[in-house]
Amino acid sequence: MAYNYNTNSMFQHALYFALLILVVGADFPFKNTSLPWDQRVDDLVGRLTLDELVLQISRGGAGENGPAPAIERLGILPYQWNTECLRGDVEAGNATSFPQAIGLSATFSRELIFRMAEATGVEVRAKHTSYMADKNYGDHTGLSCFSPVINIMRHPLWGRNQETYGEDPYLSGELAKSYVRGLQGNHPRYIRANAGCKHFDAYAGPENIPSSRFKFDAKVSDRDWQMTFLPQFRECVKAGSYNIMCSYNSINGIPACANKKLLTDILRTEFGFKGYVVSDELALEFVSLDHQYTKSYEETAVLAIKAGCNLDLSVFANNVYMTSSKVVQSGNLTKEEIVNLTKPLFYTRMRLGEFDPPSMNPYMKLDLSNIQSKEHRALSIELATKSYVLLKNDGNLLPMKGGLKKIAFVGPFADSYKELFGDYAPDPDPKFAKTPRQGLMKLASNNSFASGCTSPKCTIYDPTSVVLAVDGADMAVVCLGTGASVEAESNDRSDMNLPGHQLQLLQDVVAKIQGNKKPVVLLLFNAGPLDITWAVSNSGVQVIMECFLPAQATGDALYQVFTNTNGVNPAGRLPATWPASMSQVLPITNYTMKGRTYRYFDGDPLFPFGYGMSYTKFDYTQLTLSASTIKPCDNVTVSVTVHNIGKLAGDEVVQVYISWEKASVPVPVHQLVEFSRTHLNPGQQATVQFQLVPRVMAVYTDQEVIEPGKINVFVGGQQPNQKVKLSSPVLKSSFVIQGGVTQLKSCKYPGWGN
Repeated sequence: MAYNYNTNSMFQHALYFALLILVVGADFPFKNTSLPWDQRVDDLVGRLTLDELVLQISRGGAGENGPAPAIERLGILPYQWNTECLRGDVEAGNATSFPQAIGLSATFSRELIFRMAEATGVEVRAKHTSYMADKNYGDHTGLSCFSPVINIMRHPLWGRNQETYGEDPYLSGELAKSYVRGLQGNHPRYIRANAGCKHFDAYAGPENIPSSRFKFDAKVSDRDWQMTFLPQFRECVKAGSYNIMCSYNSINGIPACANKKLLTDILRTEFGFKGYVVSDELALEFVSLDHQYTKSYEETAVLAIKAGCNLDLSVFANNVYMTSSKVVQSGNLTKEEIVNLTKPLFYTRMRLGEFDPPSMNPYMKLDLSNIQSKEHRALSIELATKSYVLLKNDGNLLPMKGGLKKIAFVGPFADSYKELFGDYAPDPDPKFAKTPRQGLMKLASNNSFASGCTSPKCTIYDPTSVVLAVDGADMAVVCLGTGASVEAESNDRSDMNLPGHQLQLLQDVVAKIQGNKKPVVLLLFNAGPLDITWAVSNSGVQVIMECFLPAQATGDALYQVFTNTNGVNPAGRLPATWPASMSQVLPITNYTMKGRTYRYFDGDPLFPFGYGMSYTKFDYTQLTLSASTIKPCDNVTVSVTVHNIGKLAGDEVVQVYISWEKASVPVPVHQLVEFSRTHLNPGQQATVQFQLVPRVMAVYTDQEVIEPGKINVFVGGQQPNQKVKLSSPVLKSSFVIQGGVTQLKSCKYPGWGN
């Protein structure tokens, strides 16, 4: 994608301020671009007084706690760390709003996540340059993103499911790598913006039901920790993320942001992380206030600094890390410890180009014409179309050609664009956003509308308006779901029911229109699974499509999917299991993985992980493995032929799972180890190859090991052995690992960060 660079006014502003810095600090070695990075960082940090160092580690944002202050005697400007970029530049004015993360994960596409993150990074950088020219250092003006969220969606009622990449560690890790690389760019010297994977670690509910996230203690076994909660963070680190955010919760009794085992032993020593750790907002303050793990801010500062938390993200100027000078003076910390804590912060700023001449950094030339560019708006539509998951399509109602006389649009999401964005969304100019009604109304010569509810909570319901809207319609499009008012940060759900009177609304529509034998299409806008068993089993609802929270492109994307415009064919796949009922849902406070997610659940869900229908059909043949026996550290090449045997072009998400025949320890029923999204025209076939690397074969004893034994391999467009399934086959093969038990870390190429 080509991006717009302004070499005139905006660049001149940036150059002007940079030259001021250079004049002040022209003779400082940290300004010398010919020196190695570590020497420059050592020189800069070595010039700071203790009080200056403390301010740098204390001012992580937000509000009055940011920005990190200027150091005028060295020509160093303020810097704002508090920036959110989950799927666009958040709270920074008009910016392209891409679909929510849970929808992006449904694309099962590394390439699409990369392109989204790249576009986000371009807009973040362009806005930052403009803000700096205006000397605006407020919240959300910086380049250091607290994104992506890669916690595991282990419970359907957790409020923050929408921010995640779903329930699978492998999928989450692969998409995290794509995000990090897309956002940061591939320049050999500079990064466009820096990524920050969060929330580290074992943070996946509760938010507020039945207890507060600010004091929750996740009791996690070593096996679940290593097999489920850590792998995607290791991939984030291996991809080169500059930042990790530690979480609110405690893990086995120790708050995450004061947890040396987590932040030093695992993150830095085991994973090799070289960047900075920032606390979640007020997480350091909650160590004493809510967890009551310490008795004072001073005690918290000692533990957190020694654990390896570099930056205090607070909302208060007088926060935990502001006590650090006092703690050093008391002898409980040394200045050297503060110096070492500060170095990754300035290293990051150097790699962003702050201390180099602007002419050296091509990212400095990105200008505001990139915001909501034609290319970015087109990408937002493409992402939405490729995220929608078709769950039901009786009689092949979709795709359709239009020509209807009247469509009725009903439900709280049908024509309210603000409900379609979800949490942590950019704020696009409304002219760029289209609702389902605005996108689909051209399918008919007339349309009617009734929200039926005053909000997604639907506590107040007006059935009369719904019935009147549906009267005489050739088709009803019912738009239901949750949105950020029902599930979001700080807001868990208590059950999987459609909120309030939404089910009654749907039933009223079906009852009214069924007498005329007209179709009903149900569109869902949510993150966590919903109990839609009535709609699934009722013949009056012909189509069910999971849309997640598609943001500004909702209406345009729906039109393309409904009409097969430009060959658009739904190929999203569910990134999380949809339980059949609450009887399959375990308590959110219990952190054992047994019985949770498709990897450890042995029942029959309403819809399985990886499920999604298409307008066409696919067949699988010729599954081959590169070897029938391997040594513990070998790769295995998997090859399969996929054939579009239907009448329409479409994408197929090829999924590869493995299971262990006789592992010595508890392992998943089966787990995703590779995936690919492949476009095929009618009658076309393609051979798709995958590399299975040692890390996906590892099990956890008291460490990650490769055990000898038989590994089963399943390849298809879905999980193996599911009650709810597509017509395409899942092929099976196997290979045998021969040799002794082998430590994964001894494998030369274990597959980390590839």
